[in-house]
Amino acid sequence: MRVVFFGTPEFAVPSLRALVGEGFDVVAVVTQPDAAQGRSRSRLIPPPVKVAAEAEDLLVLQPQKPTDPAFLTQLRDLKPDIGVVVAYGHILKPELLALPRRGMVNVHPSLLPGLRGAAPVEWSIIRGHTTTGVTIMQLDAGMDSGPILHQIPHRIGAEVTGGELSAHLAEMGAQALVETLTMLEQSDPPPQPVPQNEDRATYAPKLTREIARIDWTKDARAIACLIRGLDPRPGAWTEQNGVEIKLFNPKVIEPPPPFKGTGAPGEVLSADGSLVIATGPFKDAAVGTVEVFEVQPAGKARMTTGDWLHGARIAAGARFT
Repeated sequence: MRVVFFGTPEFAVPSLRALVGEGFDVVAVVTQPDAAQGRSRSRLIPPPVKVAAEAEDLLVLQPQKPTDPAFLTQLRDLKPDIGVVVAYGHILKPELLALPRRGMVNVHPSLLPGLRGAAPVEWSIIRGHTTTGVTIMQLDAGMDSGPILHQIPHRIGAEVTGGELSAHLAEMGAQALVETLTMLEQSDPPPQPVPQNEDRATYAPKLTREIARIDWTKDARAIACLIRGLDPRPGAWTEQNGVEIKLFNPKVIEPPPPFKGTGAPGEVLSADGSLVIATGPFKDAAVGTVEVFEVQPAGKARMTTGDWLHGARIAAGARFT
């Protein structure tokens, strides 16, 4: 089976490596152009998929847009049987979707139709879900709306971060992808995709700066889920005396311990090695509390809360806003 692979970030690398390792004929790898970095924007950083593809001596194509006529002609000349899309970063038009003889399939890190959209891994944690998974679907012109070929569920650990869950689902997606292409290639008749139930569709929109800002009036569980879901990127943030700081590694304290102070949302109740911060009420308690063990002040590296507190001059009664 002649495969053309579309992908860009680290999440897509396990799927590409799995295809090569299982002997699929990857005739081309399509990825985003190298990204300019540095103050002068003169340093070009290749996407992770390009690095992985070149390590396997695969043909790499980096069109500015996948609608470019020259790119479509080049791809058509390769005569792919199927396209595989894993976090490529562009919405593909019908002309491109129809180019491979057997269409295109996509690796999506949720159990569709749940969590369609740009950030399904992060939102599964932010919303406090206990189960997620990976879906292999046939791509159509909609947003993650194509019929389903294969799914594998996965339980979300109570303390897992967005980065940890993404890495695990990337490996699961690679496994599901190989299983799907093997069935398509060897089964007679091949498996038929099952349409998604539109009534059960939910959405995982793009993460914005405002979404990442901690609302201390919410309960401690919701705040901890936000912090874990956005770890390591983009990071849940708050302000202290007008200075931005990102918080990581939270722990909900139930029931809230005795403390001095008003217990207003965002108030520091303890700053002894870790931060204990008041949140909105939880269940029958008058106030909730979350303990934070890692921070990243603006312009600095991530560090333990204890290290930060040595020089931050934060004491009980301070407020995060």
